[in-house]
This record gives sequence, structure tokens and C-alpha cells, in this order.
Amino acid sequence: MSNETNSSQGYLLTSVKNALRLLNSFSIDAPDKKVTELATTLGLGKSTVSRLLATLASEGFVTKDNVSKKYRLGLSILNLNSVVTSRLEVNREMRTILQRLVYEIGETAHIAVLEGLSVVYINRVECKRPIHSLSHIGRRNPVHCTSSGKVILANQDEEIIRYFIDNGLSKYTVHTITDPVQFRNTLQIIKKQGYSISIEELHEGITSIAAPIRDHTGKVLYAISVIGPAHRMNINDKCIINKIKRAAEEISECLGYIKI
Repeated sequence: MSNETNSSQGYLLTSVKNALRLLNSFSIDAPDKKVTELATTLGLGKSTVSRLLATLASEGFVTKDNVSKKYRLGLSILNLNSVVTSRLEVNREMRTILQRLVYEIGETAHIAVLEGLSVVYINRVECKRPIHSLSHIGRRNPVHCTSSGKVILANQDEEIIRYFIDNGLSKYTVHTITDPVQFRNTLQIIKKQGYSISIEELHEGITSIAAPIRDHTGKVLYAISVIGPAHRMNINDKCIINKIKRAAEEISECLGYIKI
């Protein structure tokens, strides 16, 4: 293979990577962006960003507002989203359990999955008095200071736990656990008791409780959590904890897990 061919392929792969980075730069907090904003965010030239946007627009992945001159995600994204969500069995079939949990406890409930160094929320049912902007489907949160993240991590192999600790335990509030030894001890307690509590570790005034969801092999791939203001979430109420654990067990059973 010639050097020219290798160079050409490298350019194409870089272009694909930059296009994906561009798409990922849009968020609920920043759904519309101008070329200059994208160029700054991605560290690319405006001409490069313009070419990427033109290509993505031709396939419907972005659209341009002719008045504001800003770009936003296009409807083609929804097609991909439908493909992904249709294959997430836990996301498609377990919403009824989430709805019941919200009705029983009165706080917002989520299902999260571990992805990279984050937990990603793949399903959510809102309560009547939700905490806005702290969670939404697709939102990523750090693992070490969320109840969902901790309960999933507590049930992983030592190699994975070490990987997360080695990548650092960033401090978000005065309550965030940043000491590796303390964090390991916390994970051991979580695994033994079968649930996790995060008390103002990511956001001041916010508490969440989570339980592990197992697949048919017994692996913990997901977590179900309930989140609410600290003054409304009674972490000493065993009834609330048991309801969350029961919901997790029901979802696990739906995924084929048989408790021995």
C-alpha cells in the first residue's frame, strides 16, 4: 500500500472522528451552535467545521437555522436513537416498574448503565416535584459519587475497580469520597448490603439511592436509582430501600437472572 493511500485513509478516519466529536458537542444545555463556537470547542478551523457540517446536513444529522445561523441536531439522529433504544431490553420493558417506584416513593427514578468512566441514564420517570436539569436520558455522571455508579462498580472485578480509582476520584462537593482506601471500603459495604446511597456527593442538597440490576449471567450491568432533595429522601427508611431493591430484583428477573 502506498504512502499516499495510507495518508488518504488517515485523513478520512480523522474526518470521521471529528464529525463524531462535532455531533457529541451538542447537548440539552447547548442545543444550538454557530460555526465559530464549534470550531473553538473542537479546536478545528472554521473551514473544516463548515465542511463537516455541510456533509452532516446532507444526511440529515444536523440542520441550520437560516435566521440565527446556528446548527442543531437533525432528525436522522432519532433514527439511530430508535435503533439503540429498541435493543435495550431493560429500557424497553421495565418502564412500568419505574413508574410504580415513582408512585410508591414519590421521587424521580432512573435506570443507568456503565459506559466508559461514567454512568449514563437510559430511562427516567419523573415525579410530580422533580429536580430539573440534574438528570435526563443520555446524561453522563461520574461513577464514584453517584449511587448508580457506586452500586455498579461495587459489583465489578478488581481490575475494573482499580482502573476507576487510578483515573482519579474528583471532588464535586465536601461530601465526595476522594480517598482511595475509604472509597474501596465503601464499595465493599455496598456490595454486601446490596444497595448504595449518595448523600450530597455530586450535588449539594441532593440524595440518591440505587440497587444493582443483574443480567441472566448474574453480572451487574445496570442500576436502578431514586433521586430527590436531601430533606425529602429519608435514607434511614428501610421501606424505601427495600422497594428500590425489590424493583431491581424484578428487572433482573425480567432479564433472565435466577437468584440462587
